[in-house]
Amino acid sequence: MSAKQAVGAYGERVALRYLEQAGLVVLDRNWRCAAGELDIVAREGDALVVCEVKTRRGERHGTPAEAVIAAKAARLRRLAMHWIQASGVHPATVRFDVVSVRPQRSGPARVDHLRGAF
Repeated sequence: MSAKQAVGAYGERVALRYLEQAGLVVLDRNWRCAAGELDIVAREGDALVVCEVKTRRGERHGTPAEAVIAAKAARLRRLAMHWIQASGVHPATVRFDVVSVRPQRSGPARVDHLRGAF
């Protein structure tokens, strides 16, 4: 596993714990199909929540959430439709969140949860 992959895997574990502690019910992790991958699919009340996890050690290239550009958001919307079709779940609403994880030199990572990001 490369250093970049290790940072990403760490960020997903941190985001997963954060979301569960916030009361979301995780339905799927790292769901893949031919069109791509969804990091975390969860439920909060009647809403299906598709979470994109972005982990960055620094902000030299912008904040983690800034990495979710319009093309990425459109791809995540398409992937969410594939997930809904494959799962048979019919949510009342679908929300797209970005969970930014910033590992710190010491102590716990900093987590920012942007609900309804796009």
